[in-house]
Amino acid sequence: MRYRQRECKKVSENYRIDNLDQAILTALMDNARIPYAELAKQLAVSPGTIHVRVEKMKQAGIIEGTRVQVNAKKLGYDVCCFIGINLKSAKDYPSALAKLQALDEVVEAYYTTGHYSIFMKVMTRSIDELQTVLIHKIQTIDEIQSTETLISLQNPILRDVKP
Repeated sequence: MRYRQRECKKVSENYRIDNLDQAILTALMDNARIPYAELAKQLAVSPGTIHVRVEKMKQAGIIEGTRVQVNAKKLGYDVCCFIGINLKSAKDYPSALAKLQALDEVVEAYYTTGHYSIFMKVMTRSIDELQTVLIHKIQTIDEIQSTETLISLQNPILRDVKP
């Protein structure tokens, strides 16, 4: 399958992705360890083309690296929850965030509009551990006015954005 430069999407000030870049990104998101030669064969281009395109996307900040994805449940983290946080004041955001970032149980955090100032994802090994984290870590942060905890029962959809 041949790809042409015609259909481009501007994704940064200095770089536009085309159909070939999208195909490369899709393939790498499915399997980041696929050899460039194999990918080149699938996309009917040279391995050098793949290498150049990947390097350009890295330089443009589109590809930020590769990572290992672990299964939290297999590591014993059976409780996933989301915690909405109301701060005492908007000016408290930087210091509250710094304190939350120091907690290993906090795996994601978002500064949001709406009902909560901060919405975060927390992983613990048990409900008892979650209770300890809430009482002795999160709710002791002075900048936090209140929290609301939502326990996740399952995660039926988990995917990255399509390039």
